[in-house]
Amino acid sequence: FQIFLKMNADAESDKMMYCASCGTPEVDDVKLKDCSACKLVKYCGVQCQKDHRPQHKRDCKKRAAELRDEILFKQPESSHWGDCPICCLPLPLDQRKIAMTGCCSKTICSGCHHTNVGRELEGCLDHKCLFCRQPTPNSDEEFKRNMMKRIEAKDPVSIYQMGFYRNQEGDYDGAIEYFKKAAGLGDLGAHYELTVMYRNRHGVEKDKKKEVYHLEKAAICGVPFARHNLGCIEEESGRPDRATKHFIIAAKLGYDNSMKTVKEGFKGGLVSKEDFAATLRGHQAAVDATKSPQREEAELARKL
Repeated sequence: FQIFLKMNADAESDKMMYCASCGTPEVDDVKLKDCSACKLVKYCGVQCQKDHRPQHKRDCKKRAAELRDEILFKQPESSHWGDCPICCLPLPLDQRKIAMTGCCSKTICSGCHHTNVGRELEGCLDHKCLFCRQPTPNSDEEFKRNMMKRIEAKDPVSIYQMGFYRNQEGDYDGAIEYFKKAAGLGDLGAHYELTVMYRNRHGVEKDKKKEVYHLEKAAICGVPFARHNLGCIEEESGRPDRATKHFIIAAKLGYDNSMKTVKEGFKGGLVSKEDFAATLRGHQAAVDATKSPQREEAELARKL
């Protein structure tokens, strides 16, 4: 049986050394290119790929979907916020516990921000950015000037922030333009905001495919609420297994809403005892990783 498996593997390997359409072997002067979608076969040229398409289409779609799912359902190492650049601890998901600098567009935790403000007040020091050490903006006008400089430098965070302001003002066309630019530069918040725009028809036609596309882009890179929304869509579409995978991944990133959903799934028999226990541990570990004495002190000060 092992000999048969080895022979089968060798045969598959040999297939990858020839053009799937015309059979041309890969030699020094002939370089074959993988099918970009499935990576299962190789071609010597575009015409061979077109000629072979009718035979290959079904297998290609199936394998491409499998490869996509491998990427989509991989557990991210951390949320999209990443680590605070000052204390190097993971940033919390609660946006009330983080702050964005008005000069260099860095996101820092409330603990570092609170500690720095206290140090400046105690020492009667000028207010400076904790990251770049530049004086903090003293007015909205100065803040906007700094933002425009960052936008001109193609900073995706600042471009996203301008889109956010445009959206709040009701300028949906302007918001869409900025969000698309920021998403193109890799800003995950912009991807998520675009899903909201396509779902609510703000400045664009309602488009489910584009909504899901941007949700997947954001989810793959660790945006837990995008992941949770994908789970809701899968659930509505009658695919509870896929929905549960999304909820578990989001819960392990520390997202409370997904943890509650996984708990309900466990009660309803959709989540196994082992998966539920692993999700609980992952969720608690993600939440604990964002805690520090400085952040707790900042939270107490915020509630006063």
